[in-house]
Amino acid sequence: MDNVRLFLWAAFLALAWLVYTTWTTEFAPPLVATAPPPAANQPAAANDGKESLPPIDEPTGAPPSPAQAAPTATEAAPRPGQLVHVQTDVLDAWIDLHGGDLVRVDLPVYPVDKKDPTHVVRLLDYEPDTRWVFQSGLRGTDNAAEPDHVATFRAASSSYQLMAGDNALEVTLDWAEDGALKAQKVYTFHRGAYAIDLDLKASADSQWRGAPYVQMTRLYHAVKRSYTSVESYSFSGPVLFDGSEYKKLKFDDLGKNPVTQTEKGGWLAAIQHHFLAAAVPPPDDSVRYTAAARGQDFVLTALGTLRTVDAAMPLDYRLTLFVGPKLQDQLAAAGPKLERAVDYGATLGWIARPLFWLLSAVERYVGNWGWAIVIVTFLIKLAFYRLTAASGRSMAKMRRVQPRMKAIQERYKDDRQAQSQAMLELYKKEKVNPAAGCVPMLIQMPFFFAFYWVLVESVEMRQAPFMLWINDLSSRDPWYVLPLLMGVAMFFQTRLQPPPPDPMQARVMQIMPIAFTFMFFLFPAGLVLYWLTNTVLGILQQWRINKLVSREATPN
Repeated sequence: MDNVRLFLWAAFLALAWLVYTTWTTEFAPPLVATAPPPAANQPAAANDGKESLPPIDEPTGAPPSPAQAAPTATEAAPRPGQLVHVQTDVLDAWIDLHGGDLVRVDLPVYPVDKKDPTHVVRLLDYEPDTRWVFQSGLRGTDNAAEPDHVATFRAASSSYQLMAGDNALEVTLDWAEDGALKAQKVYTFHRGAYAIDLDLKASADSQWRGAPYVQMTRLYHAVKRSYTSVESYSFSGPVLFDGSEYKKLKFDDLGKNPVTQTEKGGWLAAIQHHFLAAAVPPPDDSVRYTAAARGQDFVLTALGTLRTVDAAMPLDYRLTLFVGPKLQDQLAAAGPKLERAVDYGATLGWIARPLFWLLSAVERYVGNWGWAIVIVTFLIKLAFYRLTAASGRSMAKMRRVQPRMKAIQERYKDDRQAQSQAMLELYKKEKVNPAAGCVPMLIQMPFFFAFYWVLVESVEMRQAPFMLWINDLSSRDPWYVLPLLMGVAMFFQTRLQPPPPDPMQARVMQIMPIAFTFMFFLFPAGLVLYWLTNTVLGILQQWRINKLVSREATPN
């Protein structure tokens, strides 16, 4: 096996990986068509989500609170008079007084398209065709009224805004339907933060038993997978974290086999490319998590420990809601290992996370994500220099003895055994090891793939400018200059390698730069910049090694 074949095998493996990921996503189970909203004269299906809550296990044997008659979707839908508007510097949110729940969140600093800053990313939404809401409250163990997510709350104002100079904004909702039990939901928004504190408070004149809960309901939309859309390869759907690792849950599986687990230090979330919404219960509480599909919705629920509330022992249960971009510093501060929601994959995550840390550190120093990509690519190349140098020296020696190898092939073209023996003698005499480049390349491949996922999954690269015409590293080069430069660089890289003795291999080597150029036309500029930088550095390294090997072979 010569180094040309090794290069071809490496390219084949890279393409096979891309084909595999395309296949597994393109042929994912399709989304079942969502039923249209009911006509005005027809009743809608119940959709308040209360029936999805698991029952409370009452140790005394008292029956769990029965599911109340759920209002129809039309009745439960927020109306303008029920909504409370909350604005901070990074969140534009709406709370529905019917349930006291967070039902819509816009991200004003994250436009969908950089060219249209008025059209911003919307995560939570109460509209039927994009339904995605948080629901929370207290479940009781008797048949009395309870401050759950179908109860009616009151607020002092219909509009709240974080004022200049303030670092936090509190929105208090009151419930007092039952004279013996008083309850509040207190939302606390923080400046510059996507984490929202939610305190469920209750006090009672006499003993009341119940449990706090939070659940997320989202209408499931299957992502249309496309090779031309890199972001479509990111997982989009429900996630449960058990304190050590998280599970990505398939919607179709939840319809057949709902998930139930009791954990401390866990959380629930719905993730998508670059963004998520998550709920984090107190890490010291033993919480029962459930995940299930109900119609076209998936429902994730966290039910806290059953507790007694009275005048001497009021309840103050703090949850953290996170609605926003996957900024890893903020995620880590919001909940235990919540930063794991940045989906670098179970296999390469242990490599990708340190690479992201390094990329972030460099960006903080240079102030530009594009130059950070260039510098980190250089540092990775430097870290593997000795390994790649061994491969390069082998390639250079193979190039030097290529004419003699071709002569042996011509001389023994009808005798394979003699040809192999002559090749081995030549390798031994010239101290050439054709397999010397295998191990270095195999060791580097996981790092290159991990860096690929860092560039694809990290929201910090989203709409980040580089220089000149590249004003968004997460989208394609508008003038295709970077892919063309990469194709030219690959052409020169192949010229530094030993010419293939086989005509078919020679044709493949000539076609590869062209094929890769067209393939990279579809990739984000940040990925192409990384590959171009890596190729140019590889050319410089191989050119230097070729010179050194040639000098060593020249007699004094």
